[in-house]
Amino acid sequence: MAGTRATEDLRLVQISKEFETFTAVQPMDLTVPGGSFFALLGPSGCGKTTTLRMVAGLEAPTTGRIHIGAKDITATKAYQRNVNTVFQSYALFPHMTVLENVAFGLKRKGDSAAMTKARQTLDLVQLEQVATKKPAQLSGGMQQRVALARAIVNRPDVLLLDEPLGALDLKLRRQMQIELKRIQSEVGITFIHVTHDQEEAMTMADTIAVMNKGRIEQLGDPATLYEKPASTFVANFLGQSNLLRAQITGAAVDGVMPASTHDHDVWVAADRVPDGLRDVWIGVRPEKLRLGDAGRNQIKGQVTDASFTGVATQYLVAMPWGFELMVVQQNDGSPRAGVGENVTLSWDPGHEFVLDQSQAEDAGSGLVDG
Repeated sequence: MAGTRATEDLRLVQISKEFETFTAVQPMDLTVPGGSFFALLGPSGCGKTTTLRMVAGLEAPTTGRIHIGAKDITATKAYQRNVNTVFQSYALFPHMTVLENVAFGLKRKGDSAAMTKARQTLDLVQLEQVATKKPAQLSGGMQQRVALARAIVNRPDVLLLDEPLGALDLKLRRQMQIELKRIQSEVGITFIHVTHDQEEAMTMADTIAVMNKGRIEQLGDPATLYEKPASTFVANFLGQSNLLRAQITGAAVDGVMPASTHDHDVWVAADRVPDGLRDVWIGVRPEKLRLGDAGRNQIKGQVTDASFTGVATQYLVAMPWGFELMVVQQNDGSPRAGVGENVTLSWDPGHEFVLDQSQAEDAGSGLVDG
């Protein structure tokens, strides 16, 4: 069942969606490479599910065109598109066996090899041993894989995943993230995954489009989005960020530029500073800050909270100007600090990102799906 069939790009050209009282998706262009695992990530109301529904044919776009390869499918009915969707609710037929559920679509098309293909697909999702069981006899994770098998057995051009892991508990969800990525790699079908879960998107996707208010805020691979966010919204939505209000105070010297934050002199990598900016946010991820003076940039503060999480200890450290920085220190044998202890925080130039200070400091903070 492992697929080597060439898959074609999905292209959205100036696609938008307006409802009576609001605009869900602003006009946008987007290309999803064929055979990739792509994620639409963002908070509730950002337009990601509406975008997915337009690709599926469940919503008609207000403007724009949808192409798979050279074929324009904008006006094609949902059932006529070679696009399948896996929802959070698995919608399995309770009276049918697992095998019959997976074979159902192929049998309706009159495919004489439906049962053989269904068995092969169950083998792919590692459920061949439960082929004769009914859905009610399976765990939530198994039901999710049956729904996935039923979708991919039809060999769609694009498989849409609408929060498919949302009903699973945390441990099972993490297991299924790895499984989904393995399955996508084996079948070679284009997967488009809609989620509000940053970790889920970063674990599975080759490319992520971070959406905000109907627009794509930034598009890139997970590492680039995390290490070099293009806005405070992306920086705050994709993990935790410490944002320091700062000014660039001089020209680049040996690849670094001098800056001042709250009367503390620091150095930042010159290639991280957008051209011409002087008033900036210096962003440092919690795990890039270190307790101690090992880094070139150093700021002193006092520990106000220390939370042991097993693999790491998370600290809040109060700065002299009243702001708290978050620090994550791996439990690698390094000495741990206690609440009330005065500490030095340090980081090296290049471990930060630099953004325009005109952007809102709290953009993207605390956003969750409703």
